[in-house]
Parts: sequence; structure tokens; C-alpha cells
Amino acid sequence: MTRYLRFARFVRLSRFWRFARDVATQTPLIWMILALALLWLAFSAGLYEAERGAAGSAITSYGRALYWGVAAFSTAGIADTPRTGTGQLIGGIWIVVGSILFFGTIVATVTAWFMRPLQRPARQIVETIEYNLERMDDLSIEELDLLKQTTDALIEHMEAMKAAKE
Repeated sequence: MTRYLRFARFVRLSRFWRFARDVATQTPLIWMILALALLWLAFSAGLYEAERGAAGSAITSYGRALYWGVAAFSTAGIADTPRTGTGQLIGGIWIVVGSILFFGTIVATVTAWFMRPLQRPARQIVETIEYNLERMDDLSIEELDLLKQTTDALIEHMEAMKAAKE
């Protein structure tokens, strides 16, 4: 039983790492996180400089500015309001840019992940169709009907694409 559990754990971990590698290489996740982190550091530094020494400002250190940056763009609603006009301008821009990048990263990653099968090279699609056509004798009536519907839809789509180009 122990061997089986180790093997099952290994399979789950290898699937996770394969998934993580695919997400990192096939989606914009890494670049978006890097851009978000760099902008977060820069805007936090700018906010700290603008708020340093301002009367009544809660942003008294770079660490607090970093915390403010996360609280502001994540729309948590717990970020202190900057006191200076420059701090408010920097903070407002960061809230917009950070929110767009943060939520954009999530949307872009999920979209890119689900669009991957549609971006396969044409040759791979043709080889898959040829392979399935060779196995047609093994298909049930329902599977043949589904194949016919899929083929008809593909033909209609290709005709529509040709008509749009003309």
C-alpha cells in the first residue's frame, strides 16, 4: 500500500509540475507577475517619497508603502488615504494600473490556457483527422453521427472564412 501511495503522490506532483510548466511557458503569467511586482515596487517608492514627512500620513516607511500598494490595487478597501496631492496622484494611478495588471493577469492566464488547444499547428490537426478516419470501422453509429456533424461544421466554417476573404 505504501508503494501505491508514493506512486500516486509522484503522479500528482508530476502532473502539477507539468501544469505549472505549461502555464509558465504557454501563458503571459510570468511576464505579468514580473511587471506587476516591478511597478508595485516603483509606485510604492514614489508614494513613500511623496508622503515622507507629511503631517498625519500613515505611510511612514517603505514597508508601509509596500503594504499600502497591495491593499490599494487588490481593492481590499483597507488602504490609508495619502495626505499629499502628489501622493494621491501616485496612489490613484497605481490603483488603476495595479488593478488592471492584477486582474488582467488572471484573465489573460485563464484565457490563454483554454485557448491553447485551438492554437495547435494545422499539420497536427490534419494528422489527428487522418488517424481518426483510419479507425472509422471501430466507431459506433453515434460516434459516426458526431463525426459527421463536426465535419459539416468544419466545412461551413471554412466556407465562411473563404467568403470573408473574397
